Amino acid sequence: MALNVTEILEIPLGIGEITLVNILYFTVILTVGVIIAKIAAINVRRILAERLPKNESELFAKLVYYIIIIWAFVIALPQLKFDLSGLLVAGGVAGLVIGFASQSVVSNLISGLFLMFERPIKLGDNINVADVTGSVEDIRILSTVVKMYDGIYVRIPNEKVFTSNITNYVHNAARRFTYEIRIRYEDDADAAIRIAREVIEKHPFALKNPAPSVFVDNFGEHSVNLTAYIWAPARNWWDVRTDLLWKIKQALEENGIEIPIPQRTVRFVDGLEGKNRAVEMNGGEE
Repeated sequence: MALNVTEILEIPLGIGEITLVNILYFTVILTVGVIIAKIAAINVRRILAERLPKNESELFAKLVYYIIIIWAFVIALPQLKFDLSGLLVAGGVAGLVIGFASQSVVSNLISGLFLMFERPIKLGDNINVADVTGSVEDIRILSTVVKMYDGIYVRIPNEKVFTSNITNYVHNAARRFTYEIRIRYEDDADAAIRIAREVIEKHPFALKNPAPSVFVDNFGEHSVNLTAYIWAPARNWWDVRTDLLWKIKQALEENGIEIPIPQRTVRFVDGLEGKNRAVEMNGGEE
């Protein structure tokens, strides 16, 4: 009697109860898993292309690829009549051990993923995070590297970066800085304000919008204190700040307006001044 296709596929192969149908299902599931893994890896590379260096995005794409392959293999394995219960128990125990041993690694990995998608910082940003101030040199899967202004490199775990307050000095296109300008009481405050504004307006990197502001802020013990608020491009902030400070000082001095020197007026009790002079005339002997 002739056998139909179904009967042929259900004939045991002599390896336990495995049939051609089981082999076919196993192959199909694994093939679909490989296709899904390749598509996922391609999309991961595309999404992370602008967020991470090439080697970091490639590493993450491979990680996603192999996770999907393993997942597909585990799903297909029962088709070969393989009992997963023992494997799952052993894998669960091993997973717990590995999980406890690598809590910080997993935490840093997850934090790194959140940083990649949220993007509070980018390469080249000047930031302050976890009491470290400097320029972002690299954003890795597990850590962020910051180059401090004195040239020292600091590696910060991503978990610490993600859970700390991040101050990004260049996220906004413009940044403000402040001067406190002190002049003598006898100097003309209106003239000092006008001169400072003229110097600021002439500087090519001092922004017109938001506009600078110079005003009398308070009266000090030895001076009238002016305050100047000036906006500059965030990337040029430091150069503008140091350059304008000296130019304002020079312009004020050229117009006869000086920075006051602290002075003290000493008053003598009646008779004490004459006594002191007599002591000086006698060579310091009373």
